[in-house]
Order: sequence, then C-alpha cells, then structure tokens
Amino acid sequence: MTESTDPRQANLLAVLALGIGDRIRHAEEGAAGHGAAAPAALVALHEFLNGASIDELRQVVGLTPSGAVRLVDKLSEAGLVTRGPGRDGRSVAVALTRRGTAVASRVLAARRHAGEAVLAALSAHERESLTPLLERLLHELTAARLAERERGASPVGGWLCRLCDFSACRRAEGACPVASTARPVAVPPRRPHEGGRRPR
Repeated sequence: MTESTDPRQANLLAVLALGIGDRIRHAEEGAAGHGAAAPAALVALHEFLNGASIDELRQVVGLTPSGAVRLVDKLSEAGLVTRGPGRDGRSVAVALTRRGTAVASRVLAARRHAGEAVLAALSAHERESLTPLLERLLHELTAARLAERERGASPVGGWLCRLCDFSACRRAEGACPVASTARPVAVPPRRPHEGGRRPR
C-alpha cells in the first residue's frame, strides 16, 4: 500500500465520507424512528443476526453491555423486538417482531435511496468505473480491521456489515469485498459470516 502524497485528496475523501455519512445516517434514523445504534441493530437482526444474544448484538453495533441492554429495552418498548431464552440457557435472545421487520426494511430502503441520491450526479460510465474502486477500498479497510482484531483491538463503531443489505452486496454470490477479504476460500456458512466469523 502506498502512502498518500496528496493531502488535498485525503481531505476531500474525508469531507465526502462525512457528508455522505450525515445524509445516510439521517435517512436511517428517520426510517427507524430511533437514533444512535437502533437502525444498525434492526438491520443486523433482519439480515443475519435474528435470535442472537444481547451480547452478540452489542458487538455488532459497537455498544457496551449496559448500552446494549438499554437499546433492547427501547426497541422492545417500541414493539420492534422481543426477548426470549438464549441458546445456552443463561443468555437472552433478541428477535424482530413483524413490526420490527417492516421498520428494518424501511431503514434499508432509506439507506439505499440516500446513497443513490449521491451517485445520481455521476454518469453511467463514471458509476461503473467507481465500483471497482469502492471494492478495493473496502478490501483494504476490511484487512486493516481484521489486523486490529488479531492484535486484540476492537475496530471503532461495530461491524462493517451491521447496516448492509446482503442481497444488494450479492454476498451469497461471493461478490462482497468484505466477506471475500476475510474468507478467501468460499465455504457455505450456517449463517452469513466472514470466514467462520460473522460480518465485520
């Protein structure tokens, strides 16, 4: 990996990421009716985590144990999730209600529309050229995050795939750059994972 010699380019990328992040977060929170980690929790439960323990959920969305309990309390009070017995008898499992599933679908749609609104400024050719660059950057970002985990650190913000639309990223077809970076050899998992690990 080469070090950037263009501080303007790095700054432009940071500003773009901030602006896009603001727009997408606003869309997600509006669709969910809740802020902070709620949209990510709903989407993660919808896409790959339904029935997981509160501890698993907190790792995905990047919360402390007490923060995850408060989040589940809030989502439960809103009728979006239910609690049940966990797999080991000591843990508590979290599952989406019918209403929670509908809200998670709205979050995914709002997220997609916010992203499409940004991409609308590009021509079809520019968008086609952008895709391999996005895949390359996601590959590098995933590799860096996995290296952090190998050193015993937790990457900031939870897992990369916590708000991902698995059908859009074509994960099942092996087209997801995050999954392919963490799992070079395609092995069908029991649930969507990254090389024996769940999505990062």
